[in-house]
Amino acid sequence: MEIKKKELGDLSPEYLTNFEGWESQGLIAWTLERFGSRAAICTSFQAEGMVILDQAVQIDPTVRVFTIDTGRLSMETSQLIDQVRDRYQISIEVYHPDQTELNQLVSKNGMNPFYASVSLRMRCCEIRKLHPLEQVLPGLDAWITGLRRSQSNLRGLIPKVSLDQEHGNILKVNPLADWTEEQVWDYIKEHEVPYNQLYDQGYTSIGCAPCTRPVTDGEGPRAGRWWWETSTTKECGIHFNVADVGEFSS
Repeated sequence: MEIKKKELGDLSPEYLTNFEGWESQGLIAWTLERFGSRAAICTSFQAEGMVILDQAVQIDPTVRVFTIDTGRLSMETSQLIDQVRDRYQISIEVYHPDQTELNQLVSKNGMNPFYASVSLRMRCCEIRKLHPLEQVLPGLDAWITGLRRSQSNLRGLIPKVSLDQEHGNILKVNPLADWTEEQVWDYIKEHEVPYNQLYDQGYTSIGCAPCTRPVTDGEGPRAGRWWWETSTTKECGIHFNVADVGEFSS
């Protein structure tokens, strides 16, 4: 039986701490079994998302998977999405930004406004990522993401399971929260999981093509995202809002 939002009262913040010791596949299984089709994997098909997807399909071959096509994805990312469909024989829900909003942004600020200021970059992310996300999350009771604590200082305290207050108190599940980068790649190699070929070119975090570059020795895993910004915060707003990350500077 699928659990509806009105039945989530037993999932208190205190109760949710019990999941901290769970292994990733067990946590994914619990989420899919409890919420059924009202749970979904949100992925941009980065390495972490591919590990979660591979584990989830073993549990439920009909698992819901959704992604956001911002309109600025790299060719390598688009190719991987097609490869995933063929490999796992699953449907992938694809959500797109509103064309009217995009036209207004581009008409006023140009094709690449994100280079001009952090506020315009955040506005671009809002239109291309956050608003499409709002098309799917209201219909869910739980979403599964690939956040890991070692990806950045801001992500260092993320719980494995929490109530997502930004999106109507649905459940947010981060099965790989305590995984290291090495564990992610060990799993990919051991299970021959397909991955984005940009990783072989020095990328460590992959987003929109104009906003992502390879990293150099000594840089953090998210240094290649919005590299022209002086802020050390590298987020688009999907997982952390402006209030969470503090003031930006360009």
